[in-house]
Amino acid sequence: MEITIARKIRLQIDGGEPPLPITSIATDRFDLLPLTVGHAAEMAAVLADPALHAFIGGEPLDEDALRARYARLAAGSPDPAVSWLNWVIRVRNEGRLAGTVQATVQHTGPMAEVAWVVGTPWQGRGVATEAARGLVAWLRAAGVRTVVAHIHPGHAASAAVAAAAGLSPTDVWQDGEIRWTTPPEPAERPDRPTQAQPSDS
Repeated sequence: MEITIARKIRLQIDGGEPPLPITSIATDRFDLLPLTVGHAAEMAAVLADPALHAFIGGEPLDEDALRARYARLAAGSPDPAVSWLNWVIRVRNEGRLAGTVQATVQHTGPMAEVAWVVGTPWQGRGVATEAARGLVAWLRAAGVRTVVAHIHPGHAASAAVAAAAGLSPTDVWQDGEIRWTTPPEPAERPDRPTQAQPSDS
């Protein structure tokens, strides 16, 4: 699968922890576009099926509630060491939205927790798999070393997506879900020696 990143970015760890800037991602069939409040109307219809909440709980949000949620997400994390990144999945040859992918990036590590949801009419077409693989590739290119996801043990479709994106299940459970993770990428070697920071111990 070919993946195109609109503008290459890198996670800045040394010298502060500014939010990680979000860019568009193009896969073979889809465009992952940074989520905005303007996507709420179409996404309310995409995510309207209550069956989408069978494993994650809750219920579909109407346009107004989704607009408020997207405004909070767009405002970003209040913690400067965490970046909230959200994309809508646009089916390129249809010009329609099909779902979302998201990543919560912990600058320490750095590590990202990812999730995805695809509207019922687009399921079974490999949308989540292709989008998740594009997301993980983008995170790797940005310098994220470890990518994790938490998946309900009964959600076989989501587990298949995680596996296709390079994640493997662990024996760690959180809130009734299994933690999946990628092998950590090796830390980059600096171009020149850096002075070690004082230890807290």
